[in-house]
Amino acid sequence: MDAVTLSELRKPRAYPAVSVLMPTGRRAPENRQDPIRLRNLLAEVRHRLREDSRVAPDTADDVVRGLERAADGLDPRHAADGLVLFAAPGGENHAFTIDQPVDERVIVDTGFATRDLVAAYSRTPRYWLLVLSDQQTRLWDGVGGELTEVVRDGFPIVPEEYEEEGEGRLSRRGQHADERRPRLMRDVQARLDRVLARDRRPVVVAGVTRLQACFDELAGARVTVAGRIDGSYERASASALAELARPVLQAYDDLREVAVLAELEAARGFQRYAAGLQEVARLVDGGRGEHLVVERGYYSPGVKSGGESIPVAGRIGSLKGHGVVDDLVDDVIETALEYGGEVTFVSDGFLIDHDRIALVTRY
Repeated sequence: MDAVTLSELRKPRAYPAVSVLMPTGRRAPENRQDPIRLRNLLAEVRHRLREDSRVAPDTADDVVRGLERAADGLDPRHAADGLVLFAAPGGENHAFTIDQPVDERVIVDTGFATRDLVAAYSRTPRYWLLVLSDQQTRLWDGVGGELTEVVRDGFPIVPEEYEEEGEGRLSRRGQHADERRPRLMRDVQARLDRVLARDRRPVVVAGVTRLQACFDELAGARVTVAGRIDGSYERASASALAELARPVLQAYDDLREVAVLAELEAARGFQRYAAGLQEVARLVDGGRGEHLVVERGYYSPGVKSGGESIPVAGRIGSLKGHGVVDDLVDDVIETALEYGGEVTFVSDGFLIDHDRIALVTRY
């Protein structure tokens, strides 16, 4: 899932757009009950749609079949803490597993219930790892502590792409490596630009010094370079690269957190600053959130009453009743993103002087 996919999922759908959310077990014996729980939830969907006078019988069957197809497409080897299924009229269906628990529920509405997906996406560190090489340039998708190689948008880039120049012209393979390298780096940059246009993240660049220098000349300010790994790693495994990237990303996060504190202090001086969940929620709900800064482990249940978001002490999911919000923090995050704001997560305890959540306002 990338930022574009998440944005598309949050758009309105024709009624009934159905969301099924279910906590799952990562291993036996907890996960043995998952298929039974899912069957029960799908039975609940079928019953609710058939009892809904607004839903035609064939539409109800279409949506239920969509949920079943989404569930069948999941890989049981990739266990997680939560399952999210979506289906809407016209055959649309989606399935996601996320690494955070969800409350079991079925929601029938004119849009999908994306809050848990937004929370999981926003709270999980993401980056690109670009491995430069004269032999094979590879791009890796970093999510949390895992790397998956990108095999789209022209990656990986292999030497065979530089063999043919046409009749009467010198082949790229026949050229000296120093002559071919600028062309290679231009292609790398163009293909990376396409990836970043869809999902902008910081980039860790790995490669020997001469390749990194050539890449830097072309990349300029278009790429946020989180850090560098010096050496030749085109044949390195995902686990080895993830381990090499770990200290680089930690150093980047440390610098970024210092920069965030400086930004908050500057915003305070310009009277474009707020802190504390209730005040931040009020401003974000009004569309004034430019940059929301949140401690990564900050969650808070609460209620919405009279247009105000009121935090309540207790654990997530413990509150019941009208106006209850399982987690006001995630609610604020989603609202900030809906208004086009930026969200940055920092280490727990880093915002101790800002009541764990702070906001740079637009005005």
